[in-house]
Amino acid sequence: MDEFAERAVYLDLEREEDLALLADPLLFLRTQRHKLVVIDEVQRVPELFAALRVEIDERRRAGQKAGQFLLLGSASRDLLAQSSESLAGRIDYLELTPFRLDELNGTERPKLWLRGGFPDSLLAPNDALSHAWRRAYLTQFIERDVAFFAPRLPGPTLRRLWAMIAVEQGGLLNAAKLAQNLAVSGQSITRYLALLVELMHVRALQPWHGNIGKRPTKSPKYFVRDSGLLHALLDIQSDEQLLRHPVIGQSFEGFVTEQICNLLGQDWQYSFYRTQNNAEIDLIAERGVTMLAVEIKRSSKPVPSRGFYSGAQDIGATHQLLVHAGERAWVLPNATNSGVQTHAVPIEMLVETLQGFGF
Repeated sequence: MDEFAERAVYLDLEREEDLALLADPLLFLRTQRHKLVVIDEVQRVPELFAALRVEIDERRRAGQKAGQFLLLGSASRDLLAQSSESLAGRIDYLELTPFRLDELNGTERPKLWLRGGFPDSLLAPNDALSHAWRRAYLTQFIERDVAFFAPRLPGPTLRRLWAMIAVEQGGLLNAAKLAQNLAVSGQSITRYLALLVELMHVRALQPWHGNIGKRPTKSPKYFVRDSGLLHALLDIQSDEQLLRHPVIGQSFEGFVTEQICNLLGQDWQYSFYRTQNNAEIDLIAERGVTMLAVEIKRSSKPVPSRGFYSGAQDIGATHQLLVHAGERAWVLPNATNSGVQTHAVPIEMLVETLQGFGF
């Protein structure tokens, strides 16, 4: 730790004393050469990007090519656009997700679905403290982050919308109905949803639109990305409450969807498939010629639906996966002429299965 401290400097721009160090950003940055400069909550000082560009270019001319700055903070479309313009060719982006299955041991994995992947929630001494942390986080996020990025947006309205998304987890949202329930315009609903997506708390899973001559659904599905926040929004505090709650199936689908997306990463494209002929795939992960079709069932003895097989054949799936809540894995017999087998695996074996596919 001491060695790292000698080679790095950390600034938290929510602290007045750290913010004061950047009163003359170029002067400060020049005094930190040959160190990694970590700047947290960088979205609070967007004008800093211009100074970073000057300093990065000077360091490049001195032979320092990479590993100079680590910028942390909440992302938004405007912030990313500004950083891209100021630091074009000088910056790369990495989305830091909550804990994934492959990052946890056998003791922590069983808690992940209920508590979600935020460290303070997952590692809390008990479920009650975990739930309390998540409720406080929701309030803090709306009062601080949302107020920063959208100061005119009414926080209580956004909180109610977020809860409505949770109730309809994984569903095709009816914007007109949401607008009526919240007494706002349809345009406001669109703007609020976009903000939650931009701030990475809601996933808008788009429908797959291959040129196959079918009539697919055109609306996206919306998920609260972290299962722990989903349960906090619905006031689900324990495994027993989750098992009795009507959202349990959608919660499991969202949890598995998010784990697959986070495990495979940003190089893949994600979508779902649903047609008027009842063909349906819960999640499609696509990269190059590889097309993974996933069905998700919270059952110990799941059977893929006819619609899944039909959809997999429609899109030309190269891999088929049935993720379930049981304890064992097996390979199902071919149900179509495609020759692609469907692997049924429990959530505990998801990481190993994706690795086995070579992903």
